[in-house]
Amino acid sequence: MNYESMPNRPIMCIDMKCFYASIVAMLHGLDVLKTPVAVVANFNQPGSVVLAASPLMKEKFSIKTGSRRYEIPKHPDIRLFEPKMSFFIQMSMTITKLISNYVPVDAIHVYSVDESFVDLTGTEKLWGSPEEAAKEIQKAILDQFNIPSAVGMGPNMLIAKLALDLEAKKTGFAKWTYEDIPKKLWPVRPLSKMWGIGKRMEANLNAIGIQTVGGLANTDLKELEKRFGVMGNQLYYHAWGIDLSKLGEPLITNGALSFGKGQMLMRDYHTRKEISVVLLEMCEDVMKRTRDAGYVGRTISMGLSYSRNAMTKGFHRSKTIEVPTSETLVMYRTCIELLDEHFAGEPARQLSVRISNLEREHSIQLDLFDDRKPQRQIIGPTMDAIRNRFGATSILRAVSFTKAGTAINRDRLVGGHLA
Repeated sequence: MNYESMPNRPIMCIDMKCFYASIVAMLHGLDVLKTPVAVVANFNQPGSVVLAASPLMKEKFSIKTGSRRYEIPKHPDIRLFEPKMSFFIQMSMTITKLISNYVPVDAIHVYSVDESFVDLTGTEKLWGSPEEAAKEIQKAILDQFNIPSAVGMGPNMLIAKLALDLEAKKTGFAKWTYEDIPKKLWPVRPLSKMWGIGKRMEANLNAIGIQTVGGLANTDLKELEKRFGVMGNQLYYHAWGIDLSKLGEPLITNGALSFGKGQMLMRDYHTRKEISVVLLEMCEDVMKRTRDAGYVGRTISMGLSYSRNAMTKGFHRSKTIEVPTSETLVMYRTCIELLDEHFAGEPARQLSVRISNLEREHSIQLDLFDDRKPQRQIIGPTMDAIRNRFGATSILRAVSFTKAGTAINRDRLVGGHLA
């Protein structure tokens, strides 16, 4: 691969270590590196998820992000806290403001609440080499907020992210170049350890004999494109460390664009009727975002995980409809079809819905045999306009006022957690 014409800028990807745990430790005057701290979504729910755990919590008690409340042992040294999402977001913005003391604001791309990309081009005269500038930013965040961080650096956003995930999260700092790709990236296995490859894609690649990133990089590009379309092209070039996206652009192309929502239920939902209430609320939310972005989609997915006492594994299934849609009830009816087909009758505890295979809304086709379609297409945008002006719960479907409804309670949360 000829890297001479590829992007080559000093990009850093900075990740705040156990961000939520570091912030609550700071608030309570604790050292997050020396105290077993965990942030639990809801104390009143034994199955509630651990949102963040300090290093000692992971090492000494084997509790990590994603563990459950009931898995945390009773120990006098352990400190548990509930989230303060509004404050977490405020702190994230404050840290971004601190980084802007070192680079222009448009050189910062906030990737998530605890992770950002920063282009350090042109900072040499003020802060020394890009490596020195990156370490100075790390030190400033630690000195001012007592929040440790890890930094990956690379010539583009992808390599900076890979350096962060695969090396810097263990060492605190790592810088990769294009020349490091065969040595540091290609041996990676299982494939899902690489950013951008999920378990499902890993299984698909394993099925055709690809076990490592190096194996992916040395597979014929046309064969990958034939099997996986635009994703095959992206997988191939990512395996070579190539990323042409500019700072601020998503790392994944629109070929993978989708809108979705997942929800952990606060209790077991035992019946199809109860589950269908939450599915309708989730479809409403997803389709509002789809309409707001100006898209319609064909492939509708639904996932369900059962309670921990269930004897059956959950499922995740998709169905592609003939006519692309942004109508809430079309998505809901498709989800109900998938539910009826795969629901085993065990108590449900987690649901997810998604729409993909998207195209721009203006490409939607009229249907001469569906004379109610124009009226139905007015309903969604009208409800969206009311919610945008008066709030998410200003207009709700009647099912949201039943015991199974979750929309009203979730409106009081930030990012799905306590504000």
